[in-house]
Amino acid sequence: QAQLVESGGGLVQAGDSLRLSCVASGFTFSQNHMGWFRQAPGKERELVTALLPVTVSGSRTYYADSVKGRFTIFRDNAKNTVYLQMNSLKPEDTAVYYCAGALKMYGGLLQRPSDYDYWGQGTQVTVSS
Repeated sequence: QAQLVESGGGLVQAGDSLRLSCVASGFTFSQNHMGWFRQAPGKERELVTALLPVTVSGSRTYYADSVKGRFTIFRDNAKNTVYLQMNSLKPEDTAVYYCAGALKMYGGLLQRPSDYDYWGQGTQVTVSS
């Protein structure tokens, strides 16, 4: 049974950095769509960043405008782990962050939560001003 487990959340101050990790088991995702979503209280779950399957052109990533230049998604296939490096954190980044994986291994960006098949339990990130 596939499982995703996130870790690395916490309480930080504005301007600080955090690295979230998502370890997959029962699911080898080296060529799958992987994403990080977040959900703040009273708001819908939103896609923050995603890794798309590698093509002949190379790796592809997506970043929401709100995190471009501050967040980086990358994976370590040997460890079956996806990371989210978050720098220059802002109070508006406060949310529960979820790792998501899709069985799909081709195609363009998967942007909706319903596009993903596996989810982690979520990890809280709180940024104080």
